[in-house]
Amino acid sequence: MQHFKTLSSYLDYLELPRPEHPMLSIFNSKGDGILPCPRESSPPITNECYSISLKKFVKGNLNYGRTAYDFTNGALIFIAPRQVLQWDSSVVFEQKGFSITFHEDFLKGTKLAQQIKKYGFFSYTVNEALHLSPKEEKQIKAIVDNIDIEYQNNQDAFSKDIIISQLDTLFKYANRFYERQFLNRKELSTDLLEQFNKYVTEYFESGNLQEKGIPSIEQIANNMGVSQRYLSDTLKKETGKTTTEHLQFLLIDEAKNILLQPHKSISEVAYELGFEYPPYFSRLFKKKEGLSPSSYREQCKLN
Repeated sequence: MQHFKTLSSYLDYLELPRPEHPMLSIFNSKGDGILPCPRESSPPITNECYSISLKKFVKGNLNYGRTAYDFTNGALIFIAPRQVLQWDSSVVFEQKGFSITFHEDFLKGTKLAQQIKKYGFFSYTVNEALHLSPKEEKQIKAIVDNIDIEYQNNQDAFSKDIIISQLDTLFKYANRFYERQFLNRKELSTDLLEQFNKYVTEYFESGNLQEKGIPSIEQIANNMGVSQRYLSDTLKKETGKTTTEHLQFLLIDEAKNILLQPHKSISEVAYELGFEYPPYFSRLFKKKEGLSPSSYREQCKLN
């Protein structure tokens, strides 16, 4: 897989103009302006840059977050360094919007260098883009216009600080708008929880617990076709519980069924559930149920 270490080499590959700054590139369509077109298709590639772009779709079979959206509204897409990128010519975008790309080293030594890692939208896959309302799009574009003005000016001692301050503001607004998007997706959240429970239940029933161990959240998310961070954020906002808590609930529920088989020791139950260390299973069970596995078994006998 081809990897691009510098911003310039990445833009050259995309067949886009060289940047004004060695670590920062901005393309912004204002008025009757249009965005330059990158190459039509690409095999999987990676680079060391962050990218924020606002695109509008003309045609193409695209579904975001397993639900339908009005593609005439803007889709704000965030890409982090070393994420795998691939596209083909089946999707056509309007040549309006903006694209900001900067090398990760551009933020070195700033507070934003650490803060940016906390924004979940940089770990989302493309099918979890932020869909902006017209009002939200207007707010984001106003910030980008400010960044563009500073980018086009002659660079001085204040330029970088001002641009980074504006980027920080852009990310804070994006974070607010993502919160709104999650709140408007209750139906999607329910669907994701159903898919989560279905996958885990089928995994248990297939005997994979003993053979392969407890599935990771990343493995579950991949099989559901969403990113781990997106699954976690969506379920947490809708149910108040993390994906790990949901998985543990299903494990404990399964454990209760097996514990009703009196001929199996607690260690055998733990191994059957995919736990490498039986004491960890016992601690988890007691934490969730308020009593040990053996006490639960005795309690069931009395009932």
